[in-house]
Amino acid sequence: MAMASLARRKAYFLTRNVSNSPTDALRFSFSLSRGFASSGSDENDVVVIGGGPGGYVAAIKAAQLGLKTTCIEKRGALGGTCLNVGCIPSKALLHSSHMYHEAKHAFANHGIKLTSVEVDLPAMLAQKDNAVKNLTRGIEGLFKKNKVTYVKGYGKFLSPNEVSVDTIDGGNTVVKGKHIIVATGSDVKSLPGITIDEKKIVSSTGALSLSEVPKKLIVIGAGYIGLEMGSVWGRLGAEVTVVEFAGDIVPSMDGEIRKQFQRSLEKQKMKFMLKTKVVSVDASGDGVKLTVEPAEGGDQTTLEADVVLVSAGRTPFTSGLDLEKIGVETDKGGRILVNERFLTNVSGVYAIGDVIPGPMLAHKAEEDGVACVEFIAGKHGHVDYDKVPGVVYTHPEVASVGKTEEQLKKDGVSYRVGKFPFMANSRAKAIDNAEGLVKILADKETDKILGVHIMSPNAGELIHEAVLAINYDASSEDIARVCHAHPTMSEALKEAAMATYDKPIHI
Repeated sequence: MAMASLARRKAYFLTRNVSNSPTDALRFSFSLSRGFASSGSDENDVVVIGGGPGGYVAAIKAAQLGLKTTCIEKRGALGGTCLNVGCIPSKALLHSSHMYHEAKHAFANHGIKLTSVEVDLPAMLAQKDNAVKNLTRGIEGLFKKNKVTYVKGYGKFLSPNEVSVDTIDGGNTVVKGKHIIVATGSDVKSLPGITIDEKKIVSSTGALSLSEVPKKLIVIGAGYIGLEMGSVWGRLGAEVTVVEFAGDIVPSMDGEIRKQFQRSLEKQKMKFMLKTKVVSVDASGDGVKLTVEPAEGGDQTTLEADVVLVSAGRTPFTSGLDLEKIGVETDKGGRILVNERFLTNVSGVYAIGDVIPGPMLAHKAEEDGVACVEFIAGKHGHVDYDKVPGVVYTHPEVASVGKTEEQLKKDGVSYRVGKFPFMANSRAKAIDNAEGLVKILADKETDKILGVHIMSPNAGELIHEAVLAINYDASSEDIARVCHAHPTMSEALKEAAMATYDKPIHI
């Protein structure tokens, strides 16, 4: 049995964050010397610009570590894009629309007969808005509990330790800090020649608040956000067509899982036009007309829709911060360049989350925030971007962590594959929800788990056993030897692990 010992785990955490770089040592020493000011100073130890998942978590953690902390947020409501117009409201609508779809299409199979089912869209949107409101207020409560000063307004640098804030009530104040963290997140990536009006041509923000269910919805972009929002309105009755320039949906996904995922969405009547370029968009009439052509060139065709969702990705949001004024370096994509301690080239200025390289995910930003302030406080912080899980919250969900099979082939890594379908899982069959599979990739020689990919209901919950295993360098046998409760969906992960190093039992 390949179960990791306690000693190995301790050694792992003691050594994985140690750097031998003289430059890092100097920076770390500088951070320590500036990290703890006298409590009588008006200057903050930490100032965070941005109150999204990365920013508010960084602010709370800094305060918990005894640092005098202020958080600046331009929206006037904490939680950033994720909580206000992203992760949270979209999951509310995904859940509500799934309940409607189940009532209409699946309840009868379970002996529940309804004479009629209808959508009350205003009530559905109100439930979504109420969830957002309660959560944003909750973060304000956490700020008060942890004694984080909250400034509502738009911040910009005056110097590496001064931020000018135009407050939302029309005033202005200057906030000083020894360490300033930029956590301003990201914004919708625009496409040339397409003007988003949030009515007929919408971003993900507008797609969360449509006043009626469109008869025809065209989604430009087959990534996480586009497929999720397309699923919401498709379940509620819209005819959904997804236009994607690339040859595949969600290009970062494991190829085998991706193919099954696309087939699943197509069974839900979602249409795909891959390798297709949007040439122009005309919203001058009652609806919207899209002119498209093959990505490699060819005859143009026209598509018509009531609403077009532009979901072509996101871009770092640093507008108006005056980063150039203090000399902060960015790359060609506008991302702020930082070292492993999240420090920019300007002493005392840090950056985390979507404004720096790495996955643009809320939970990654949270981990960045915690690690960054741990470094500022003289502790060790660590985030391994290769071990950050990703989830598409459709139905079924798709969740993954680690390497895809395509990446391992490209890197020349010898590996074994273990798979287990939910059709052979007793819980999935019992609840009549058995679409999908678990796929595990492990090193051929050592059995160390290199990647795990799950397509199933609640895959986003199931993936975290695999995330833990990968973070502790566990083997597939480690998972296979752990007793899993029966009957549960998680038994499929155990069986896939058994299939990786030996043989599964139930198939």
